[in-house]
Amino acid sequence: MADVEAKRKWSFGIDDLNGTLVQNFFAELLGTMFLIIFCVGSANSVALLSLGANSPAYYLTISMAFGLGIGGIVHILSSTSGGNVNPAVSLALFLDGRISLLVALAYIVAQFAGGFAGAGILYGLGNFGDNEIPPMGQNIIIIPEHIDVVHAFFLEVFGTMFLILTILATIDESRGHAPSYLQPLAVGLAILVMHIFLIPFTNCAINPVRGTVWNVVTGTADEETLIFLFAPFVGSLVAVPLNLVFFTKH
Repeated sequence: MADVEAKRKWSFGIDDLNGTLVQNFFAELLGTMFLIIFCVGSANSVALLSLGANSPAYYLTISMAFGLGIGGIVHILSSTSGGNVNPAVSLALFLDGRISLLVALAYIVAQFAGGFAGAGILYGLGNFGDNEIPPMGQNIIIIPEHIDVVHAFFLEVFGTMFLILTILATIDESRGHAPSYLQPLAVGLAILVMHIFLIPFTNCAINPVRGTVWNVVTGTADEETLIFLFAPFVGSLVAVPLNLVFFTKH
């Protein structure tokens, strides 16, 4: 364990500027594109909307779509980039010394590029420009009479913390488990639970890309959208030292 920890340190990562980074860049781009098309797309399913946008069945179905969908995406990308598909995750992995600054920045650029590409494809395929049914799935404060921007910000911070702590636990070498189906399963379950919890409040972002690109493409972005851009990064900044102090074997 000591040898593993010794290899983990912050670096700029000039040595990472190679073909592997290019491959991983496009893996993150495509993975995040799939996330927006399929997961956010599920929130725009006419069949699911028939359940009622405020019904528990709708919340649970969308939560399952995000949890299982992102778990599958992580599994697809596991042998290349590892399946970050979330800038808050890439930030956490950099802070934990698992990827370099260059790799983290490349992944974040790829994630936003893939997110906007996915949002554009979803908007076009859904024919929302000529469709009487408005697009759904934007991150907003669902019941502004009950919570304000501060509540929403901290709900997203805590939701992201839970996700990051789950990820750091699944890749903790000291626990003795090799990379396997556990990682995508654990990540997917954490995302499912957070969606069940957060959809009634914020529609659950816990991902700066998911929280912004669909709002922008559908023309619904406003000052509230900044909550979903910055809160997940704050969650990462808190979760990494919290994991190191309280949840890592010393």
